Amino acid sequence: MQKNKCAPALFVLLILIVCLAPQIRADVTLPKIIDSHMVLQRDMPLPIWGWAEAGEEVSVQLDGNAPVKTKADDKGNWKVTLSAVKADGKPHHLTITGKNKIELTDILIGEVWIGSGQSNMEWPLSATVKSNEAVAAANHPQIRLFHVPKVQSPTPNKDVNAKWQVCTPATVPNFSGVLYYFGLKLHKELGMPVGLINSSWGGSPIEPWIVGGGMYNGMIAPVKPFAMRGATWYQGESNVGGNNNLYYFHKKKDLIEGWRKVWGQNLSFHFVQLAPWKGQYPPGKLPLLWETQVASLKIPGTGMAVITDLVDNLQDIHPKNKLDVGNRLALWALAKDYGKKDLVYSGPLYKSMAVEGSKIRLSFAHTGGGLKSRDG
Repeated sequence: MQKNKCAPALFVLLILIVCLAPQIRADVTLPKIIDSHMVLQRDMPLPIWGWAEAGEEVSVQLDGNAPVKTKADDKGNWKVTLSAVKADGKPHHLTITGKNKIELTDILIGEVWIGSGQSNMEWPLSATVKSNEAVAAANHPQIRLFHVPKVQSPTPNKDVNAKWQVCTPATVPNFSGVLYYFGLKLHKELGMPVGLINSSWGGSPIEPWIVGGGMYNGMIAPVKPFAMRGATWYQGESNVGGNNNLYYFHKKKDLIEGWRKVWGQNLSFHFVQLAPWKGQYPPGKLPLLWETQVASLKIPGTGMAVITDLVDNLQDIHPKNKLDVGNRLALWALAKDYGKKDLVYSGPLYKSMAVEGSKIRLSFAHTGGGLKSRDG
């Protein structure tokens, strides 16, 4: 009878497996959006989530507050919701404990916004007007940056390869210029920390950003339901030329309502009306998209920054003055989300018309001290 030469090796392997089995476990882990240096949204319930071994008890504690506990489900997913907290300008720490312990530090509490869209939102601060001075002055320890890499996915991803960074001249050059200036304006006006999440992709149409689309799956889904105040949006160039001028309106409505639904909160949504361009847009199509962008203001909780006067080169689809674009978006937020009174936050918008004999009288909202032509 021939002996099985493999038996001793199999026996040793079996012994090792038995001995090591108690040590094999799934450590508690977190998505990259929940990490040291992040900003937590003030005055809102705070979802904290991650993964662990199925059935594992997980405890989450902010500073010295009472810990909030839960158990991972049968797929290892867990989530807790911390009570709302006030902004105080101080660093905080978060402890997540399961079979292992995670300590997050240097966490601030303030205002959080996401910026999305195509190239004019993606456009880096380093390529804007007076970028050298802007970058050199960007030493703002209470502004935090989270830059989502370009990823498309057929299904919603759970995580992204990104990290929170303190805003410095070293970390800001490749960050969205529009979003940076938007956040800087809020930081100065509100006097509190600001967290900025940049998730944009040059050349992208609106469709893949809608819930179910590839860019939503790869670049938006992984950061939900991180608590935030709202979104800024600069996109539309890739949708100029559609056959139906109402198509873009309905797509934007789908996008806004879809994001609000998956976040479970009424996110504010402020967007940029496209700048004029003498490029390859089909004749007459840009005004039709402008019309749909104005129509989007009918969606509650939206605002529109008009930038037709900020273009110094009509041959360039990327106006380099992102400072005033970001500031105008911030004015909408300051007026509508933060209750700042007496702000001129919008350009003139058509309100009504009346026929008076052989004339038509037009009325506009947001006229400030009255209307006049730019050339006098």
